[in-house]
Amino acid sequence: MTSKLAIIILLFSIPHKTFAQSDSTIELSTITIQENRLETPFSELARSVQVITKEELATLPVQSVAEALSYISGVDLRQRGILGIQTDISIRGGTFEQTLILLNGVKISDPQTGHHSFNLPVSMESIERIEVIKGPAARIYGQNAFSGAINIITKVPKKKAVSLKGYGGDFGTFGGHAGVALPSKIYGQYVSVNHDRSDGYRKNADFNLTNLFYQSYLKALGGTFNAIIGNTYRKFGAAGFYVPNSEEFEKVNTGFVTLNYEKKLNQLTIKPRVYWRRNHDDYVFIRSDPDFYHNLHTTHVYGAEINTSYSSKLGLTGLGAEYRKEKIESTNLGDHARTIAGIFAEHRFYWFNRLDVTPGIYLNWYSDYGWNYFPGVDASLEITDNLKLFGNIGKSFRIPTFTDLYYAGPANIGNSELEPESAISYEGGFKWFQKGFWGQLSYFKRDASKLIDWVRITDQEPWRPDNFYKVNTEGFEGNLTFNFQELIATSFILQRFFINYTYLNVELPVPDGVQSHYALENLKHQLVMGADHKIYKNIYHSFRFRHTDRVTLSDYRILDSRIYYKKHNLNVFAEATNFTNTQYKEAGFVQMPGRWFRAGVDVTLDLEKK
Repeated sequence: MTSKLAIIILLFSIPHKTFAQSDSTIELSTITIQENRLETPFSELARSVQVITKEELATLPVQSVAEALSYISGVDLRQRGILGIQTDISIRGGTFEQTLILLNGVKISDPQTGHHSFNLPVSMESIERIEVIKGPAARIYGQNAFSGAINIITKVPKKKAVSLKGYGGDFGTFGGHAGVALPSKIYGQYVSVNHDRSDGYRKNADFNLTNLFYQSYLKALGGTFNAIIGNTYRKFGAAGFYVPNSEEFEKVNTGFVTLNYEKKLNQLTIKPRVYWRRNHDDYVFIRSDPDFYHNLHTTHVYGAEINTSYSSKLGLTGLGAEYRKEKIESTNLGDHARTIAGIFAEHRFYWFNRLDVTPGIYLNWYSDYGWNYFPGVDASLEITDNLKLFGNIGKSFRIPTFTDLYYAGPANIGNSELEPESAISYEGGFKWFQKGFWGQLSYFKRDASKLIDWVRITDQEPWRPDNFYKVNTEGFEGNLTFNFQELIATSFILQRFFINYTYLNVELPVPDGVQSHYALENLKHQLVMGADHKIYKNIYHSFRFRHTDRVTLSDYRILDSRIYYKKHNLNVFAEATNFTNTQYKEAGFVQMPGRWFRAGVDVTLDLEKK
């Protein structure tokens, strides 16, 4: 162990020659956050948002989107196995059901259970960037954006090219990706396929995963049509996913289709879209004896939205409406359906070139729960050209999943009398933007009522969801990012360094003797730091370190590292996750893998005419 850590230290001590800024660096201030109605430059946001760019994804020691999110402060990644084969994601002390997942602004969270919300039909290589919105986002995205939202942005690449990737590693793990991009002025398309598999790092932890993804655009009728078709099929040994010492096995097939149109008429922008998501979950309790206990669940989600924005002397106005139908057919939960409809309205005011305020509201109707409303307001004050004071307040809401309401099994029983969760959240802080530097310090608080959690009295009883009537969450977060090539000089040893810290305090009044399944698994302290630097010529190195102190589990420290050679369209890499071979758990009863080595190559073949 000591010798391996010494290698990393040695890499930082190698003398560096002067070099140009790496093409993996991108200025956050140039990014525009893709809210469905109002689009806001990153530097003008009055909320806590972190972005992982395509360039940064290419440098990380990860092979899945889920793993990449583990380096975002305030995000609690709870994997059950490797490569995010099943991943629960929570933000700022919320449960995994309280995080809304979106693909290009379209909700893809699963109504059966949040365990399936991150069944992404897209590979990491197809992603333009990932936007992580912390705090209530119901005013922006609607229902279930309770503690935050994650929006994954994809685009058809700008150049004609073929991309190929292959890698292999410990535990009989290997994978590959192939993509073809054919853009043009009028019509463009991109198609990709990736496959990952592993024998598993422990008994009954093997998996196979295949993603198919297609995206296209067509400029016609004075606007642009965009279409996405995606499918992910994954089957995996699920030992300990839900029950300790189990032989569970699961197959999940998720399909997604969306079609949208964008048209600009002077100051008016109109963006209608329709979408459909299907998820089929095939679960067996004993892999070698499927008939002993076997559940089949199929959910369908149909949706339509229209979003508009209008720019005037009074500011920027956003209006929108949505309709959504959720259905489930299940051998365990039964057959159920519910309808959701809503109307959005928001407006951004600008005063004195220093102050901007964005109030808004989302009016929502559920077939099961009637009318609800989610008001909110964001505000920021530019104190200097580099320093900004910001704050926001908003109401959020989450309806129970079909599993919360209707599940019946030996270890879990649903509760059809559950009421929706609601909360009011507050945040205030400072942001500092300067050439080569970005920083943020913020305090946040969430007062929640009727929080849903699975509880039981004794170990012999099944888990059953119930509403807790008052749950208070508060904390603070600090983020610092340095681009030393801009801050000091291109010859400096480091290209980029960041350090993020999040503190959380959750007050959940669980009666004595009652066991909580999810709500008391929140983080207490989270420290994430990392650096990227150049070793010599075209050889680079990046590392990421995480310290995680969870309320109910042992704290742990994880070090991940990647060394890669990059020149033109060729990238050869070797990486290690959990370099320190730490023994730890993130969720359920699943022991995560120890030290894990991988290596691979990816190449892009340019199809542009010279």
